Parts: sequence; structure tokens; C-alpha cells
Amino acid sequence: QVQFVESGGGLVQPGGSLRLSCAASGFLFSSRAMAWYRQAPGKERELVAQISYNGRSTDYTGSVKGRFTISRANAENTVYLQMNNLKPEDTAVYYCTAFGLGWGQGTQVTVSS
Repeated sequence: QVQFVESGGGLVQPGGSLRLSCAASGFLFSSRAMAWYRQAPGKERELVAQISYNGRSTDYTGSVKGRFTISRANAENTVYLQMNNLKPEDTAVYYCTAFGLGWGQGTQVTVSS
């Protein structure tokens, strides 16, 4: 079955960095676009970044442009999210997905001093 296993979250101070990883299985990873979403307490889940099946095209929501970088390793069925210059408003549970294939358990990112 389709699975997404996110990791790499944690507590970080404002201005710090984290690298999230997502191991995917149960579908042909190299043929699907991938995305990272996040959900903050009391808010709806929002799309943060997406990457094309071959990694050549990426897109970001405005609030993370210039700070976050999405990438993928098709040979490892893994997608990454490098997050730099983190802000308190980035605090959320982060999820990866291939559009329409469901969700993993997410990984908590907390940005606080």
C-alpha cells in the first residue's frame, strides 16, 4: 500500500535550519510529482512546495520562497525539504504526499526561542 514516512522535524530557534525527509513507497515514485504540506494548530493544511516527477520544476508558496528548497532522489524514493531562516510562523506539522495518494503521519516542526 501507499506509505509516506516523514522525519527530520524538531525544535529550532528562529533563524535556524532543518531538513525534512520523506520516504515514499507503494507507487511508482519516479513518475509522480511530490509535495510538502503543513498544518498549523487551528489552521487548514496548506501547500508549501511541490516538485515535478523529474525534479526539474519546483514551486513554493510565497511565504517560504527564498528560504525553503524542495528536492528529490528518485533512486531512493525520497523527497526532501530544506528549511532555512525558520520563523515562528513556520511552526506546524509537515506532511509529504503525491497528489491524491494520501498522507503520512507528519513530522512536527516547532520554531521558538
